[in-house]
Amino acid sequence: MLSLSLSLSLSFRVCGSMAMESPNFSLGTSLQVPSVQELAKEHMITVPPRYVRPDQDPTIVVGPITSLSEIPVIDMEKLLLRESGASELDRLHSACKHWGFFQLVNHGVSSTLIEKMELEIQEFFKLPLEEKKKYCQTEGEVEGYGQAFIVSENQKLDWGDMFFLTTLPPHLRKPHLFDELPPSFRETLGAYAMELQKLAMAILGFMARALGMKAEEMKELFEEGLQSIRTNYYPTCPQPESVIGLSPHSDASGLTILRQVSEIEGLQIKKDGMWIPVKPLPNSFTINIGDVLEIVSNGVYRSIEHRATVNSMHERLSIAAFHNPKLTGEIGPAPSLISPQTPPQFRRVSVEKYLKELFTRKLEGKAYVDYLRIDSGEGNARTK
Repeated sequence: MLSLSLSLSLSFRVCGSMAMESPNFSLGTSLQVPSVQELAKEHMITVPPRYVRPDQDPTIVVGPITSLSEIPVIDMEKLLLRESGASELDRLHSACKHWGFFQLVNHGVSSTLIEKMELEIQEFFKLPLEEKKKYCQTEGEVEGYGQAFIVSENQKLDWGDMFFLTTLPPHLRKPHLFDELPPSFRETLGAYAMELQKLAMAILGFMARALGMKAEEMKELFEEGLQSIRTNYYPTCPQPESVIGLSPHSDASGLTILRQVSEIEGLQIKKDGMWIPVKPLPNSFTINIGDVLEIVSNGVYRSIEHRATVNSMHERLSIAAFHNPKLTGEIGPAPSLISPQTPPQFRRVSVEKYLKELFTRKLEGKAYVDYLRIDSGEGNARTK
């Protein structure tokens, strides 16, 4: 599900780029780096030093798999039924408050469409490198095939490649990327984007109800909002304990809907100081809260750090769809959630300013959302 240093929060930096069609935004240069997929084909015994990550915790601290160490599962059908809706809504609320993650089953998205999307992504990453280069990031761009925000020749790299595209609204798609995709891929991606946008709006509506928030506040912020899709390819690695597929980060976006292709484990979330692996359920999506929703909920819901690991036996692919507010919106605690007993915990900021300030910072963990807290000394100094 990504920072100027690439070390943290990379996901939203990638998805945030869809706003860059606005003339008020610009991107810095991202240096070209080798394709990890091509490196993995060399059957090396040790990985190049630039991928060795001594800063990452090599140990996954988990006990026996129990209900306390597995992320919650939410059933969309139960949310929609009168008989079970209230109890399932309570389960959703608890998952968002205490985990920031949940797996969604019976979500209503066609399994045929999901399978087609997975097949298209698999076929894309099977293309020869020369073919994939047609979609490479260009100077000053973050959309396309490659890695994001490589600003130094000494910068540590993740063990994975990505293909990132703005998908909605349609007028923000980059023609030299989206329109040049093979017709079947383009058609499938467009249909998948629309279905996940509908799903995201439905989930956000349930979250608003669970929070006791006015539905129109959530709808106004996210309806016709920015959506991007990032596909990740993690090749096998001879030293999986020495690298990281995707650095620990919390998504600075609103809501992320992740499909883990082939149901191979690799995603881990940090809870109570422990890295907990997420075992994907068949035909499910993994949903997580982003920093924007933490702000909108006035801290009731929490964005959670997560990372992607790799292994020596199986390649892994995932498809992450990031759902964000529209550019003309304003991010801040929902007015209906503010009272003398629950004062605002975060400053209000336009979506455009939120993105601009995000791109000027070196993000570390949840540093940016913490900066927006009203009790943040840095934030107070910046607003005076």
